[in-house]
Amino acid sequence: MKTTSKLSILVLAVLVLALAACGGSSEPSKGEVIVYVAAPLSGFQANAGQTVLGGARLAADQINRAGGLLGYKVTVVGLDDESDSDVAVDIAAEIESAVDSGENVVGVIGHLNSGQTLAAMEVYKNLSVVVITPTASEVSLTQKGYQNFFRANANDTAQARVDAEFLVNQLGAKRVAVIYNDDPYGQGLGQLMSGDLQALGAEVVLSLQVAVEQSTFADEIPQILAAQPDAVFYAGYEVEAPYLRYELVAAGSDAAFLASDGAFLTTTIDEAGSAADGMYVSAFGPRPDAAVDETWIKEYQAVEYRNPDTYSINGYSALEVLAEGVKQAGSFDATQVANAIRGLSSIETPMGDLSYDPEGDLENQTIYIFQVQDGDWVQVYP
Repeated sequence: MKTTSKLSILVLAVLVLALAACGGSSEPSKGEVIVYVAAPLSGFQANAGQTVLGGARLAADQINRAGGLLGYKVTVVGLDDESDSDVAVDIAAEIESAVDSGENVVGVIGHLNSGQTLAAMEVYKNLSVVVITPTASEVSLTQKGYQNFFRANANDTAQARVDAEFLVNQLGAKRVAVIYNDDPYGQGLGQLMSGDLQALGAEVVLSLQVAVEQSTFADEIPQILAAQPDAVFYAGYEVEAPYLRYELVAAGSDAAFLASDGAFLTTTIDEAGSAADGMYVSAFGPRPDAAVDETWIKEYQAVEYRNPDTYSINGYSALEVLAEGVKQAGSFDATQVANAIRGLSSIETPMGDLSYDPEGDLENQTIYIFQVQDGDWVQVYP
């Protein structure tokens, strides 16, 4: 056997240090923490929920490549609530069992919809986990005294105010038909919108409820036309809005059409076809490609094997808020993390700089409005 020279030993040591500097020493080494993402991953809202999950997975991947969260690897686990409140409660019970069994659960990103979030929070409120919804906007969610609940998005009070002002002050609408779906989100936003329109001097010439997942409006179109609105507001999802828009255009209506954030997905454009051009949609954040750089998009594609869509930045930002709360607290304890999130002066995310009031709402709530032009979303407000 040849004797290893001192020079060889020195070179070997330098190589080891160099390899460590390239990332070996930054690997999470203390164990694993779980973040559950609860959203519809199948069914009519699968695309929306999958984009939230994709955003959270990218955030976790970046955290882990930087050494983890307090040295722990973040594992994101998706749970499918099927856009069903009973299933959402079952999921919450499943997470409760995981916590009770000693699983190191740091938080929940979810749910996508207000109805499922309201139902599941009756379980989550008693758990030692922090819950951050990426999209649920129903106002009462932050009025129930939950100590472990936050939003990554604005609420419907802000959305209704901005949307009403846009229709009346920007588009000159005086007669507005307010159509809304029959879940807590649609009902609550429809009511708020009617009140804000009237406060601005506009007349609500029709207030009409439709069903979630409704795809034909043969009974409703004649009522809308008879009301002679110069604008139609729809509070609902991408699974209803494009069909309502299509049938209104096919019936000869030239009323301006503004849908709520639930329709801010490429599915709305695809399903409405040529009728999509000219319609407006409000949103809680910018387009992903306007909020992130090419590196972010490539990293998302590497993790998800698809392009980011609207709610990808919501899921990403929600996990960023959770992670920053853990870092500031220096702990995974839910109470300490929640208090730390409330104390954040600002956290930079693709959805803007976020900070929180004591109830878990954003202190600065921004609403964006897009118009479909040449088959794509174009921001027209702000």
